[in-house]
Amino acid sequence: MTLAWLLDSLRERSFGMIMLFLGVIAMVPGICVLAGVVLAILGFQMAMAHEAPVLPGFIARHPLPTGRVAKFIARTLPVITALERVIRPRWHTPFVATKRLVGLIVMMLAATLFIPIPLSNVLPGALTMLIALAYLEKDGVLLCAALSASVGSLVITVGASWAGIEGLGFMVRG
Repeated sequence: MTLAWLLDSLRERSFGMIMLFLGVIAMVPGICVLAGVVLAILGFQMAMAHEAPVLPGFIARHPLPTGRVAKFIARTLPVITALERVIRPRWHTPFVATKRLVGLIVMMLAATLFIPIPLSNVLPGALTMLIALAYLEKDGVLLCAALSASVGSLVITVGASWAGIEGLGFMVRG
């Protein structure tokens, strides 16, 4: 089993699965920057309305350890089953427009992962996971809430960054 085969099997859900996985990684200090780079690329591909993620050949053809994948699925299945009681398809949204908007927001959230403030990666990672869950389950209500929270987070991040830059400028000027 290769990553290309897995993504081809998931089709339109492949973006959501990768976002969910990268959202978890983005919450881990130290490697969140790597997740930010991949999330930015993924968000760009979604904003351009790609049908599925385009991966470099050496990554796509790399075989996945089948035993580990099976154990991962066995561990996550109860969590997914519990989440599906709350997250369900409702408030249908146009797929291509939704994919483009989600891609744009994910790119902006990925950019905030590069801010060198301790634990500033947790909120963008959690929001990315929430967006991915809503996207996977086609839950328009949750997606709207997650995108609204993401925009709020981005506004606060831009404001805090601007204040930090202004404060630094004030200290330098004297």
